[in-house]
Amino acid sequence: MERNRSDAGSVARAEIIPALLPNLSTAQGIAPAKVGATVAIAFFPPAPESGAMSRLHLHLISDSTGETLENIAKAAIAQFDDVEVVRHFWPMVRSESHLDRIMAEVQASPGMILFTLVNGELRSSLERRAGMLNLPTVAALDAVTDALSRMLGQEAKARPGRQHVLDAAYFARVEAIQFTVAHDDGIGWENWEQADIVLAGVSRTSKTPTSIYLANRGFKTANIPIVPESPPPSALFNLKRPMVVGLTTGLDRLVQVRRNRLLSLNQTPETSYVDDERVKAELAFARRMFADNGWPVIDVTRRSIEETAAAVIKLVEDRASV
Repeated sequence: MERNRSDAGSVARAEIIPALLPNLSTAQGIAPAKVGATVAIAFFPPAPESGAMSRLHLHLISDSTGETLENIAKAAIAQFDDVEVVRHFWPMVRSESHLDRIMAEVQASPGMILFTLVNGELRSSLERRAGMLNLPTVAALDAVTDALSRMLGQEAKARPGRQHVLDAAYFARVEAIQFTVAHDDGIGWENWEQADIVLAGVSRTSKTPTSIYLANRGFKTANIPIVPESPPPSALFNLKRPMVVGLTTGLDRLVQVRRNRLLSLNQTPETSYVDDERVKAELAFARRMFADNGWPVIDVTRRSIEETAAAVIKLVEDRASV
């Protein structure tokens, strides 16, 4: 189920998210998230046979894009089992009149409220109204900003969306994305020396999505497929500035990923591209190349794109600190 509502330049979206949540009683509500957040969540009566809540509404109210809230909510919800979440998303909330319209929706679908509002008056209004409805509110960033304020000895700036300012880091990230898109799959190897990272690996080892993720983190990233019949350009072995990282994976997983790829393209799933012995030889060829050149290797078999990228960034940071 998904509901869209356009209002004063912002969109409220409600969508059911298959999520993991434990047994919840009406008295206890939902277990608190590990990270503080400002979110509104609506609670439903528990299932009578188990005493556990199986469905809840979660209202995310933000005075900026709401990206921070969404990430916090996803991370917290993933910690629970067997609950269907109806998420209502309210970004760019910066006026009392806008809050009026939102609270009407919250009242219609009561639950818990997760929010990030830096305006003190608007925040107080939200908390007061939620209290009148007997709904819990959680300020997503309070614990972090309060701790930083104490450590730094200064008050936090009450300005929404400051992490999205168009500063030098923002434009560097845009440049990284442009570079990465232009240097995918071995293209533009003449410019690899300008890269921060070069990923190498056989076909379907997540080189491109990992490159794009790294680019969004500000790293100019190129990638090159390792194919025994078509050796990479000699420039790969003489790079000075970029860190070259080899990506590998398990044989069974790689064969399955390749077979699924062929099926998605309506091609026959039985070719040398998915032959066990052939794929095994490809992996061995790539591993020898990585070892011969002293490149660090990351096994992506059980890693998400985010986890692979984090491992790559750690390697880059470790080299920079030497």
